[in-house]
Amino acid sequence: MKQIFFIFLTYLSLISYAQDVAILKYNGGGDWYANPTAIPNLVAFANKNIKTNISKNPQAVTIGSEDLFNYPMLFMTGHGNIHFSDDDANNLRNYLISGGFLHVSDNYGLDKFIRRELKKVFPKLEFKEIPTNHPIYNQTFKFPNGIPKIHEHDKKAAQGFGLFYEGRLVIFYDHETDLSDGWEDEIIHNNPKSVREKALKMGANIIEYAFKN
Repeated sequence: MKQIFFIFLTYLSLISYAQDVAILKYNGGGDWYANPTAIPNLVAFANKNIKTNISKNPQAVTIGSEDLFNYPMLFMTGHGNIHFSDDDANNLRNYLISGGFLHVSDNYGLDKFIRRELKKVFPKLEFKEIPTNHPIYNQTFKFPNGIPKIHEHDKKAAQGFGLFYEGRLVIFYDHETDLSDGWEDEIIHNNPKSVREKALKMGANIIEYAFKN
């Protein structure tokens, strides 16, 4: 009963906060702070093109903090190890089942760690590849072929995976594409304008979906 009441309170928090995006700070030694220009650039693009009103200065929130519940959407990236304590996993789970949303961008090297740690959050859930007709690919911007390829990495096909809790997409995971590199300042990766534009449009779709659902 106590846990149900807590979830109800956090739900009220999630439906009353401003539309903002936070960067998830985690333990384990991985560089959660990677791609520092990515979210500010994506926010600027979203505010201009899909009429959001997101703060231009995104905050970092620690995974075990109650501050998670101040944000409708969290963004997570990095290259290395991740470790969730039991309290971290429980806090993230409560956030997600209360209406929150997490976007994980594999900045190359994250895959084996994020899959392992998310099992602590949702032991019974498995990642499912998201079909091209899913709403996340069909918001303001249309992606009839699914998630776009931004960086080569292992030269494998880009994939968008999801964890669904009671039918709702709570975690979106871009793999073998590295969307967030495409959001960074042009000078950092020298991506062509067309590639950066695809990445930003897909990122805007993710924000739009997260804020609506």
